[in-house]
Amino acid sequence: MAQLKDDCFAFGGALMPVDEATAILADRVTSVAGHETVPLADALGRVLAEDVSAPRDVPPHDNSAVDGYAVFFDDLILDAETRLPVGGRVAAGHPLGRDSQRGEAIRIFTGAPMPDGMDTVFMEEDCSVEGDTVRLPPGLKHGANRRHRGEDVQTGDIVVASGTRLRPQELGLAASVGRGTLSVFQPLRAAVFSTGDEVRDPSDDAPDGCIFDANRYTVLGMLKDLGCHVTDLGILSDDEDSMAVALATAAAEHDVLLTSGGVSAGEEDHVKAAVERNGQIDFWRLSIKPGRPIALGQVAGTAFVGLPGNPVAAMVTFMILARPLLLRLGGAAQLDAQRFPVQAGFDYKKKTGRREWVRARLERDNGQLAAQKYRAGGSGILTSMVFADGLVELPEERGDVKAGETVDFLPFNEVTR
Repeated sequence: MAQLKDDCFAFGGALMPVDEATAILADRVTSVAGHETVPLADALGRVLAEDVSAPRDVPPHDNSAVDGYAVFFDDLILDAETRLPVGGRVAAGHPLGRDSQRGEAIRIFTGAPMPDGMDTVFMEEDCSVEGDTVRLPPGLKHGANRRHRGEDVQTGDIVVASGTRLRPQELGLAASVGRGTLSVFQPLRAAVFSTGDEVRDPSDDAPDGCIFDANRYTVLGMLKDLGCHVTDLGILSDDEDSMAVALATAAAEHDVLLTSGGVSAGEEDHVKAAVERNGQIDFWRLSIKPGRPIALGQVAGTAFVGLPGNPVAAMVTFMILARPLLLRLGGAAQLDAQRFPVQAGFDYKKKTGRREWVRARLERDNGQLAAQKYRAGGSGILTSMVFADGLVELPEERGDVKAGETVDFLPFNEVTR
């Protein structure tokens, strides 16, 4: 298992803009995952560990885009009907098998290789057949309905780059150049735990003064969405010694450890001290809402992420900061998520100098997509995340928002997979 550099999370500033934070991660963090070769059918969602180049053109020959008749354009009468004898038949996978002749037409089907020299194809519904002769109407352009060799991919092209998270379309493209297997990064091994004597698993009882553990399940779910192999370490007791042993044991078998809450300097917050028994920890104070404090560090060379304790803040900071870190650790090259301009369906007071995310749902308003804000905005209101299908992102320089103004919308499906 590869280890991180000791100083990769070092940061000595005060409040950090989120773009600076993600840039630091992109610059300082490298993949810790190994490689493996898998069948193409098993590569969906994996991160490619090699460039895939094309050993041949795609398509490998000129071919017909339609069912019809292939001809030499120069044999056509441009301003009147042309009659040509049908001299053969070509289907996909079955070339003509001889040189084509001037003055003939060849029956051809979609995807079939063009007979050598023929350059134009008439659609069969535009033609009339009389015995062994086909009648071709005037007006067709030179090269019509002909697909050219290599018009999709040319020999030597890199068709999928290393670091790409593979979608169905990348699998299809790899197949089109003859790849049956791919070298991919092994799934990141992530361990998740919660701490606190007041925290109880939802399968247990929660006596007075206790709460059910929601954060662990949201983090487990987001990690699985990213394709990680996840270990649930459950709830660790508020005891520094046992916590340090559990962390060290998990670090030996995982690539990253994650928790939420419990990393401050309070008397009952033991995570920081337990981490520092076998590593180090840095606190990043981000200029964001919800969120702000996040702990990044290492336990015996294994990355550690301490998310905020409030459930909304934990989810948002995971999406905005932990996700890029995990992608980089897992070998991915593309860390950014796509934002989309929409209309604000709400008024909102915004403090400048801080990036804020507003939980919102997209709805149609007079034919326009409008983001509707949830009724409550506290960091503990997890129902707001269920209501929403994304986040309205308000950059540092932006002030108050008025209904009808354009805002950037970050869909959850851009930051949870």
